[in-house]
Formats: sequence, C-alpha cells, structure tokens
Amino acid sequence: MAASPSNSPLFISICRIADVILLVFFIFISVVAPLIDAQTCISSRFFPHVLVDVKSQYGREYGDFLMVEKPGFFVGVVWMELLFQWPLAIANAYGILRKRSWYTTTCLMYGVSTCTGMAAILGELVGSDKASNKLLMMYLPFLGISIMAILRGLVSCPSSTPVNTARKGEKRD
Repeated sequence: MAASPSNSPLFISICRIADVILLVFFIFISVVAPLIDAQTCISSRFFPHVLVDVKSQYGREYGDFLMVEKPGFFVGVVWMELLFQWPLAIANAYGILRKRSWYTTTCLMYGVSTCTGMAAILGELVGSDKASNKLLMMYLPFLGISIMAILRGLVSCPSSTPVNTARKGEKRD
C-alpha cells in the first residue's frame, strides 16, 4: 500500500522546517511585543531608556511613521497584538517545543489575527505613499509569517514516531 502524501518524509520535513521558522518567530514576538511594540500604547516613561532609544532609532532608520505618529487604527492593532497575539505567541512556542495537539488551533488563530492586522497596516503603508521600500520590506515578512501560521494551523503534520493511543492495560496491535 502506498504512503499518503501527508506521511511522506518530504512533507514531514516541510512541517518541521515550518515549525522551526515559526518557533523562532514566536520567541521573537514574545520578547519584542511587550518591550518595543507596547511603547505605542503605553507611555514611554514606563520603559527603560535603552528600550525607548531602540524604538526611536528604529523609527528614524526605517521611517516608520506609524510608530512615530501613532494613528488610532495602528494603536488598536498594537493593542490586539498585546492582548491577543502575544499570549498566543507564547502558547505557540510552548506548543511547538512540547508537541502539543492544540498547537495547530492556536497557530491558526495567531495567523488569522496577524494577517488581518497586517492587511490594515500594509493598506495604510501603500495607500499613504509615505512608506519607503525599506519600511515595506520590514512589514512584509510579518504577512508572510502570518500566512505560514495559517497554513500550519490548517495542516496536520504527522509525527515521525507513532503515538500510543491505547489505554492503560490495553495492548496495541
């Protein structure tokens, strides 16, 4: 009997590569969201000067007028990131590392939420004619990662080792 495409070594490898990329991203977001992005919503006096300087330097270097001007919709998107996406990023990093079955669900939730926010942000960047190519190239990977998270949430990747589903005391066939 032929193996199904979802059990092929190539498919499993692609899933693992996607999980590694997403793990690095979720760890990155777990750190950056509360330390840098939160300065968009919360007064900078609550942050160490070094973090305020990092955000200011980023704003100047990339010409990120959204971070500098803080339009209302952008502040709302950042609040969504802090209250919804940040906890999901932490949960997803844990889910990947511990191979939790719920990981695909939370990954899908994260991806859809991030993709929605990125659509609004990229619409403003492109529509305003204020964004440089450098700034667009800073935001576009977040759209790509969100699409990857959606796809990973929709696809169930088999484990390379069989899972014992028998109850205690029962024998496996």
